[in-house]
Amino acid sequence: MKLLKLITVLCAICSGFLMTMPGSVFAAETQRVITVASDATWPPMEMIDENKNLVGFDIDFMNAVAKEAGFKAVIKNTAWDGIFAGVEGGKYDAIISSVTITDKRKKAMDFSMPYVNAGQVLVVPVASSAKVIADLKGKTLGAQIGTTGAMEIKKVKGVELKSYDEIGLTFEDMASGRLDGVVCDTPIAANYALQKESYKGQFKITGKPFTQENYGIVVKKGNKEIVDLINKGIKAVQAKGIDKELEKKWLQ
Repeated sequence: MKLLKLITVLCAICSGFLMTMPGSVFAAETQRVITVASDATWPPMEMIDENKNLVGFDIDFMNAVAKEAGFKAVIKNTAWDGIFAGVEGGKYDAIISSVTITDKRKKAMDFSMPYVNAGQVLVVPVASSAKVIADLKGKTLGAQIGTTGAMEIKKVKGVELKSYDEIGLTFEDMASGRLDGVVCDTPIAANYALQKESYKGQFKITGKPFTQENYGIVVKKGNKEIVDLINKGIKAVQAKGIDKELEKKWLQ
């Protein structure tokens, strides 16, 4: 009889303890999982590091959004040519992969609220006093052919545009003194000017982006539930300044 009473008391204690445990195993088991696709070929936004880990601004940002919104993000490296079809077919719940929000894309898919402006910036040698493209009149600037950067250079009279098939070649020529500046997307500028060891200390990004090219997280058209959940996380991340911390880590 005493043994039965002891067992009953212990069970009651254990039951009460488990029910009051913050973040208990029961909560973990019921946490929602959202599968997210990302093409890890766009440093410093998303890439594979030397340890074969998926890293970058977008990866850190998505995990922060998930934490703030109360879900678990499972991020999978996915080839770009099948990434949108994967969301449409239900293979993935979302995409975070440096996807620019455009009117054309919005007809076929839904986006979260914008989470970063990846607009054009001017990159110059560290000794340069130039702040904007117009400061380089009489000089030569480089950009990848057909890009927004090339278009922005063409808008400024007195500046010569030299176009390249591949953006990396512009930085090689600027390092060799054949260019006075490069205009490109913010993530590309951060990768070449700030992250690459071969160019460390040679270049600087002048000011903030001067065009508006917002990235958004993609979900299947009509999936308002997931859009709302992701937006909840984005708002919390921005309110706490976590996004600015990640920008300093990866883009500045």
